[in-house]
Amino acid sequence: MADLAESTAKLQLDEETGEMVSKAEMKKRLKKREKAKAKEAARSEVKTEEKAKPAPKPKAATEEPAIDPNYMFKTGFLDEVFKIRPMKPVFTRFPPEPNGFLHIGHAKAIAVNFGFARYHEGQCYLRYDDTNPEAEEQIYFDAILEMVEWLGFKPYKITYSSDNFQRLYDLAEKLITLEKGYVCHCNEAEIKLQRGGEKGTAGPRYRCKHAEQSVEENLKKFRDMRDGHYKPQEAFLRMKQDVKTMAAAITDGNPQMWDLAAYRVLNKPHYRTGDTWKIYPTYDFTHCLCDSFEGITHSLCTTEFVQSRVSYEWLNKTLGVYEPMQREYGRLSIAGTVLSKRKILKLVQEKIVQGWNDPRLYTLIGIKRRGVPPGAILEFINELGVTTANSIIEIKRFDQAIRKYLERTVPRLMLILDPIPVVIEDADELDGTTISLPFSPKDPKMGSHDVKFTKTVYIDRSDFREEADPSFFRLAPGKTVGLLQVPYPIKAVSFTKDDATGKVTEIRAVFDKETKKPKAYIQWVSNESAGTRKAEVRIYNSLFKSDNPNDAPGGFLSDINPESEVIYPNALIESGFDEVKRRAPWPEAAGESELGKGGPESVRFQAMRIAYFALDSDSTDDHIILNRIVALKEDVGKN
Repeated sequence: MADLAESTAKLQLDEETGEMVSKAEMKKRLKKREKAKAKEAARSEVKTEEKAKPAPKPKAATEEPAIDPNYMFKTGFLDEVFKIRPMKPVFTRFPPEPNGFLHIGHAKAIAVNFGFARYHEGQCYLRYDDTNPEAEEQIYFDAILEMVEWLGFKPYKITYSSDNFQRLYDLAEKLITLEKGYVCHCNEAEIKLQRGGEKGTAGPRYRCKHAEQSVEENLKKFRDMRDGHYKPQEAFLRMKQDVKTMAAAITDGNPQMWDLAAYRVLNKPHYRTGDTWKIYPTYDFTHCLCDSFEGITHSLCTTEFVQSRVSYEWLNKTLGVYEPMQREYGRLSIAGTVLSKRKILKLVQEKIVQGWNDPRLYTLIGIKRRGVPPGAILEFINELGVTTANSIIEIKRFDQAIRKYLERTVPRLMLILDPIPVVIEDADELDGTTISLPFSPKDPKMGSHDVKFTKTVYIDRSDFREEADPSFFRLAPGKTVGLLQVPYPIKAVSFTKDDATGKVTEIRAVFDKETKKPKAYIQWVSNESAGTRKAEVRIYNSLFKSDNPNDAPGGFLSDINPESEVIYPNALIESGFDEVKRRAPWPEAAGESELGKGGPESVRFQAMRIAYFALDSDSTDDHIILNRIVALKEDVGKN
């Protein structure tokens, strides 16, 4: 029995049929397929004299070594950024707006800013850019911090742009006294004309007449804005930026130097400051100054802010404050989905998804709920590297990175999605005996667990056929198949069906002790008396049918994949699940760095021959819900 258990631990997955087979059987099958391919190639090339060569044998899969976790800081763009300003200690910041949930692109920003500081033995601030009270809510503040910590980072300090409202206001008055700021009353149409019209062809750009107001007049108007004497859009403070000329013409070709807004009127209480302020600073005024206040050495942002670097440096220099260095890297996006807050909100409102944390979404809370480990995300970002080019990654590439990470870090269990009972008529001698199963055939450190074998076991409906077929190597009447780690294979002798549904309801089988090495092995679970648990299993596929739902005819809502969520309500998971749950997180990494540190989604495992799964946050002790993280391989399917 021990010898057979050892041999079944070395089984290989036949990706073409979905079966677990011995090494010898796998070799035989590959050879047969190569011959078939060679014959087909020869037939299709009858006009050529050269005989078709058979396809080369596939190389045995070798485990790829994990990439250096500091790779993206040691080489390329980020290495060059530090060389431009090699000062220590390094201070960076991650400055999200608390007006929505973070998505996969923000994971890169978190990894870049926190990781860059950590690599150079510095610190990174988490700064909430809370200058728009119309859209900010506590739920977003909390969710942002949760995601930063989940990815394994600890902010040096948690700060708020609103902490500096008075200081920013004082600097705005200073800008006016330097004749570099003025209060403007132009409407949106007038401002467009000043900037050359809709397409920039309406004529030369020019500065509005309000730029000629005196310092005293601008100060009075700005203070009137502060004191609530203007309604929204009646007045706003602009920066007098064009450094090439102080005349009426604006000659700089960079739109970020076209007298940007610095303050606007908003009659909205602020989440933290209440009704204290009637005016709020803009991003272009706030961001660079808060970087200066916090002593940021390297202000790292995405490439949409390349042109903003000029206005960033201009404002700090003009006001005579400490000047951080801004540099821009390419953002990360995922093809085949939507990341826009507005579009995700529409999906939520239309009840197409469960909420912002739906496992089919690429919000970080959705990715987390699906069960993707934080370490896999960091490894993926590190492997991509950091350049100035934007990265639009296909979902299958992201999935492959997760799959590669899970392969070496999570245990294996047996799960049955659509169970059929198999009564083994001559199994009395093994009924109630214990079988030891390794959690991983590749990593002995994961240990093993015991399961009880019972006379009645459950197999997946897809592993049985009512009629034998020479190309089908699993269970059928008169056919033999191996049960993983069980000493003898079984042979089906009969089955019963439900007359109403036509479905098989029970299979009768016997041990086939004459067959030592069956051609295929399948997973199984014991009956519930042996600790097997019922589970609801949710198989998640792509939410959209096309690679670019934004361009789909009829809009992204018409591109919804009706098979994006497939539920198996009566699945069965073997008793080893309880130990996997007790020993979570799997793996101990990033923000899930120690025993018990991690939510339900940290209970991860590979269901042999099926997929990788994680426990869903809706699960209870009495109702286990499992989410598919990712398939075992791309485009999984079996006959």
